[in-house]
Amino acid sequence: MESGHLARIERAAGVDGLTDILSDRLSPSDLRSLLLEVHRRRAAAVTPAQLLRQYQRDRFSEPSDLSLDDLHALDALVLPRLAASGYEAVALSPVCPLGTNSVVSTVPQNNVVTTGRGTEVIADATNVLALECATRRQSAAGSTDVVRLAASQRVVRGQPIQGRGLSPHFKLLALCTAGRDTGGFGFETTALTEQLTIQLRLLESMARDGYHLNDVEVSLTDLNGGTRKPVLDSRVFAPLAEAFPEVRFGYDDDRTSGTNYYTDVSLAVSARDARGERITFSDGGFTTWTRQLLGNAKERLLIGGLGLELTHRLFRDG
Repeated sequence: MESGHLARIERAAGVDGLTDILSDRLSPSDLRSLLLEVHRRRAAAVTPAQLLRQYQRDRFSEPSDLSLDDLHALDALVLPRLAASGYEAVALSPVCPLGTNSVVSTVPQNNVVTTGRGTEVIADATNVLALECATRRQSAAGSTDVVRLAASQRVVRGQPIQGRGLSPHFKLLALCTAGRDTGGFGFETTALTEQLTIQLRLLESMARDGYHLNDVEVSLTDLNGGTRKPVLDSRVFAPLAEAFPEVRFGYDDDRTSGTNYYTDVSLAVSARDARGERITFSDGGFTTWTRQLLGNAKERLLIGGLGLELTHRLFRDG
């Protein structure tokens, strides 16, 4: 929030330094108690008519335009593919600890919906899966065992949403592969191949189920100045091209999105819809999140997110 707005609020409240008092001088438990009482009093003043008007105009609370049958059908396509690939599907809570998005991934806190109990509504399930991966990796300290987790999760984004097929809350397929550096970029290339295989197999299933995904393309961005391309060509693109001959594989050397938190390699999957427009519906890459969470430079983490609801809206026939 801009400092001018904060100054106006403090003047209206008649308390100089109100922001500093609430954020720095109150303990987390005292702040929670204060906010709970404030929310209790505000809720007590809401009339049924006001409640209905708020529900009708609040973009966060309006239901999805997809039916529950559609959403269940998406999970029916996804879950067997995850199980066959060795990924454990986790049923995440709707909320996560305060700072889950901003602390390790540098996403602005204002882009998430924060609660009054020291939590926030999940805005990106990969961040939460990273916490679970770190927890499991911590219990197996030094182990080379790989943790493969996934979630088909409804997420809520706090920032204004603009763009075709987008909405404030939507269903996301999140994938996380966590492990220890094995040398020679071996963990990285294996994890990339596994995650991309899951996504491309899922797209095949969707195509058989009436989705029109034309000219599917996988793009990698080598964030090491191109030095990883030879190993990516031989260990990732070559086996994938043999398994999926109808998919195009290449590099996006001009990509700028995500460079503030992706490291080594980022990925994107796109296709053309019935209008011929190319839509990117999957994004991911390697991050340092588990390294930061566990304080161990040997930890490795690949995240990926595929917009299930977006794919349904833009590529489903009828």
